[in-house]
Amino acid sequence: MGAEEEKVQENEKSRPTQNPMSQAQFLSWKRQKDADASARIDEAARKRAEDIAAGAVQMNGRELFLHEPWVFDNTRY
Repeated sequence: MGAEEEKVQENEKSRPTQNPMSQAQFLSWKRQKDADASARIDEAARKRAEDIAAGAVQMNGRELFLHEPWVFDNTRY
């Protein structure tokens, strides 16, 4: 079992050391991560709206219903 123990010790040595993170550091990181994700989503939505307005992309059903509700008006039938 000497060889197995040596492998375990080598694996432990090759692992990076972990630095403890305070709660304040974690919350700061989490707020930054959430802000970045929100900014990416907002940018994608803005670009999608511009593309729809320009007619560059096809609208899905929800977008069509929101922008042109007369298409779904069944009172004429």
